[in-house]
Amino acid sequence: MNQFKIVAILLAASLLSACGADAPPQTAKEPSQKYAEAVSLQGTVSNNAGLIKSGKVEARTLKGDLLAETLLENSARYQLQIPAGTVLPVILNFLPLPAKDGMEKMISVAAHPTNHKYDINPMTTAIAKQAKALGGYTLRNLTQAAEDRVNVPDANKTSSGFRGDPTTQYGGWH
Repeated sequence: MNQFKIVAILLAASLLSACGADAPPQTAKEPSQKYAEAVSLQGTVSNNAGLIKSGKVEARTLKGDLLAETLLENSARYQLQIPAGTVLPVILNFLPLPAKDGMEKMISVAAHPTNHKYDINPMTTAIAKQAKALGGYTLRNLTQAAEDRVNVPDANKTSSGFRGDPTTQYGGWH
């Protein structure tokens, strides 16, 4: 889970430029992006109890068309081949097989053409649900949802918000 938080923070930092913390959610249509060539999406599936080593992972278009699927068989890692020309976002679904008590469907959303690693877990599911509530699976909404899930006080997101001794922030002078 900590690895996902780091990835979410890095993704948010690299994709946003000078965005206000109190900015309203954007629902304006972003230009569609697509994979210029065939790509392999991969990652791991886990829940709060640990790695999940059985079930099905599928990639679907926003309209619900199946792009690829694979079964997890004694491994929490998945890899899916996505065809060239596929329009983003791509919805990655994890379906427990057979249906088990306490184990639910989870999702992750591939929304950037250069990122090919997408873990699927309760955090990515919560981010996807929040992004959808913000207006859809746009890169901006996914980034905003990821930022909202990370527990970092607003004053510590930038150096300009720090009001203490600058020699102690981030462990000293940098």
